[in-house]
Amino acid sequence: MEVTPLIAERLKVLPDQPGVYIMKNDSGDIIYIGKAKILKNRVRQYFHNTKNQLPKVKSMVRHIHDFEYIITDNEMEALILECNLIKKYRPKYNISLKDDKSYPYIKVTMNEDYPRIFVTRKVSHDGARYFGPFASAYATKETVSILKNMFPVRTCKMDIEDRMGKVRECLYYYIGECSAPCTGRISQQDYYAMCKEICDFLSGHQDRLITILHKKMEHYVANLEFEKAMELRDQIESIKKISYGQKVLKTKKRNTDVIGYYFSDRDLCVQVFFVREGKLIDREHFFFSGLDKENLAETMTQFIEQFYSNVSHIPSEVLIQDEIDEKQLIQGWLTSKKGKNVKITIPKKGEKHDFVNMVEKNAQDMLENYRDRLKKDKQSSEEALKELMDYLKLSYRPYRIEAYDISNIQGTNSVASMIVFENGRPKNSDYRRFKIKTVFGPNDYSSMREVIERRFVHSINEAEQLKSEGIDPAEGKFTTFPDLIMVDGGRGQINVCKQVLDEVGFDIPVCGMVKDDRHRTRGLIYNNKEIHIPMESDAFRLITAIQNEAHRFAINYHRYLRQKQEVKSVLDDISGIGKTRRNALLKYFGSAEAVSKANVDELKKVPSMNVKSAEQVYNYFRDSK
Repeated sequence: MEVTPLIAERLKVLPDQPGVYIMKNDSGDIIYIGKAKILKNRVRQYFHNTKNQLPKVKSMVRHIHDFEYIITDNEMEALILECNLIKKYRPKYNISLKDDKSYPYIKVTMNEDYPRIFVTRKVSHDGARYFGPFASAYATKETVSILKNMFPVRTCKMDIEDRMGKVRECLYYYIGECSAPCTGRISQQDYYAMCKEICDFLSGHQDRLITILHKKMEHYVANLEFEKAMELRDQIESIKKISYGQKVLKTKKRNTDVIGYYFSDRDLCVQVFFVREGKLIDREHFFFSGLDKENLAETMTQFIEQFYSNVSHIPSEVLIQDEIDEKQLIQGWLTSKKGKNVKITIPKKGEKHDFVNMVEKNAQDMLENYRDRLKKDKQSSEEALKELMDYLKLSYRPYRIEAYDISNIQGTNSVASMIVFENGRPKNSDYRRFKIKTVFGPNDYSSMREVIERRFVHSINEAEQLKSEGIDPAEGKFTTFPDLIMVDGGRGQINVCKQVLDEVGFDIPVCGMVKDDRHRTRGLIYNNKEIHIPMESDAFRLITAIQNEAHRFAINYHRYLRQKQEVKSVLDDISGIGKTRRNALLKYFGSAEAVSKANVDELKKVPSMNVKSAEQVYNYFRDSK
């Protein structure tokens, strides 16, 4: 590779210290972020001896136009900074966890006199008990729902000590979903003991809990309290049902994550099994494509770094399938995050080795099923495009389809979405959203005109700019043109779109997606005719998917702008309430409406709020009514 003068100069001044390097393309976009023990040595490797580089690295190096670096005091700081920057910028050539999220946990507020149980994604050092993480939010909520049926704990946030004797039992008590501690129906000791039983169950001590419940049931039978005995019998059966089939690590009842993978034909599936108190509680999987086998150790290193930068709970042990780069460094980083010793182990024999093999087999099965699903989806997409070509009487299959939708409520905050399907599948990276600038009031036709003009005029200008710089116009963000345009609406939207295309010199077919009286997809309008498309066809399913996606993308943007405007108009106008306090109020109460209903004592409990600011918020909402 020919090194540009700019890069050559930068290579000369690289320090021999640890840090993070940031690679950029000619547009200034970050395409890769890495860490180094010695920046000078690591960065120079990309531009020297390029013959032996892997294909993906060669492709990346060809696009490097400039680079920056940040010096750190040690490798650990470089690792932490690298994780944070990758999460923020999501560079093209770093692996990306598309399932990047905070995992759900079950929280039991044992730090309260009358604990509650609910699902949360935030783990705090507040004295409560947290169980998880779980991969499925739905399954986590189902578990909590079952536990609430088994153990009637309260769901309200009432200050029970303060309200004791001042309230009556609520509906939840009468339907058997709350034991009504607020009215003294259950003592604090018995209520707290019930919550300890919940924690025992979630900790994997189901057998111990069943033994305790059996003894209680026998006690009720001996005292002829048959209804209470039957309730306990039902609880025992529920516990047995949801605890069957759990794989157990018998050697030690500890918290462990087991990570295995399967690689084939440049595709990789990584499985993470979560073991808590010796029992398997959940699993998660991740897919990656276009990888090199020779680079697997580095890929798995990046995976572990990114995965544990996102989770709230770090286990005491991580079992992995093969060696990774910088294992000791990552082990030290996990230990510092957890605050206790964390061990990364590659088991060679015994039960732990068998467990890792099981995870690897699951990864293999998942990858093979994933490929089969992709193959079927591809066949379905190809058939859908062929049918669409036939219905519209086009001379080609529309490989790239762009769809547009306008969203507003009574003309306010008008926005538009542009979504892209390529080869029958969504291409999220090409989605665009527009805030209508020149149209005031509910005018979908004028709004559509503005959006189409902005999209295609911008593409012409961008192509000319790239060409003048000697760059292939195809490299632009807006310079890939659609084979077919779909608009959410009828003849009016179609005609507006075609007028704009004629003015800018594009000959692209345009059709309208129409809905029936129940707001469901009905068919297409093309060349001033409504085309009936059978509901059972692949083409109909594709059109429905496109229409729903365009509508969803537009509605989400419109909702975001409305919420932003509501927050600003309601809270930012309060004297003495700045951004920090506004965010603290919203975080604590959940919405501006809830803030408006709070009293001074409740407002004072919010972090960063004092008596004066609480009174200002309280008086603002009372004075404004």
